[in-house]
Amino acid sequence: MRVPVYEQLVDLAGGGDFASRLLALWCPTPYLTGCSQAVWSGTPPILVRNYDYHPALWDGVLLSSSWTGRQVIAMLDSQWGVLDGINEDGLSVSLAFGGRQVVGEGFGMPLILRYVLETCRDVDQGVEALVRVPSHMSYNVTLLDARGQHRTVFLAPDRPPSVTRRALATNHQRVVEWAAFAHATASMDRERYIRARLDDPSETAERFVGRFMEPPLHIGHFHHGWGTLYTSVYEPRSRSMALHWSGATLQQSIGHFQEAAIQLSFAAKSRERIQA
Repeated sequence: MRVPVYEQLVDLAGGGDFASRLLALWCPTPYLTGCSQAVWSGTPPILVRNYDYHPALWDGVLLSSSWTGRQVIAMLDSQWGVLDGINEDGLSVSLAFGGRQVVGEGFGMPLILRYVLETCRDVDQGVEALVRVPSHMSYNVTLLDARGQHRTVFLAPDRPPSVTRRALATNHQRVVEWAAFAHATASMDRERYIRARLDDPSETAERFVGRFMEPPLHIGHFHHGWGTLYTSVYEPRSRSMALHWSGATLQQSIGHFQEAAIQLSFAAKSRERIQA
């Protein structure tokens, strides 16, 4: 079976075994992230997420591409994988580590999300792809499409996928299975906080997004090696998205993507540049 985009990227990377293994993301090195994500189901519905990780290990690239004929805007990981993104049909996705120590055979989740955005039009197709392609670690994937459909899918290498109608996810699945990690990342506290905001009838979209840039969702533990690197907001109906930091916002859309660069300082000795 040929995979033209993958083959072209391997060639661009110089070809050979190392490039092919790196870009295939098959059974990659295990790694842990934080992350909070939720669907606000007002008018219009939006997918909001915080990506929590080490600044020096973040690709820091927002890429607009049309490799398979479908335009995709996504935050990159592992050269061409996806942390979160949207495609021209309005399908939006984001990932969060599932809070389990089990590692098995499968692809890295960023590459699976790339596949979803490149090949799927809506949540139903996205869910079908997620339950079919094996993941090497446990992840929680939240999807939202232009019709307002949403799902959160709990994926793991050692048990069947669980497709839920949950509108949020942090860093555990149905129950906490890795207590030390859940405690260190305040996964349950963040889940309860988001749920309370979603259940509040007076909550507005603007205020909901703002909460992701404040404690307890926004994490600033960079002196411990990780924290919130960005807040992203996806609006499927308008095919638009935005990245937020304290004092900076970058807005893009499928129909109007402009190249830009923003310099961010996460800590005294940690600076990353976003090439968007």
